[in-house]
Amino acid sequence: MEKWQEYIHSDPAIMLGKPVIKGTRITVELIVERLGYGQSLEELLVSYPHLTREGILSCLQYAAGTLNNENNHPLWLAV
Repeated sequence: MEKWQEYIHSDPAIMLGKPVIKGTRITVELIVERLGYGQSLEELLVSYPHLTREGILSCLQYAAGTLNNENNHPLWLAV
């Protein structure tokens, strides 16, 4: 089992089945987006005190694994 599987799950009854941090309604998408806009792990932990560092890092591991399994297309084709 991948380490992220301890922290991330998907349930059709929670956030329309989007992957979330277990025990929360916080989506992987939200965490990755916030980090992408420059919010630090420490800021996320203050904003969401029930989160853990491991949960946040698991979001990144999940996202990386998802991208590894996708068919990637050159970005210049998307223009």
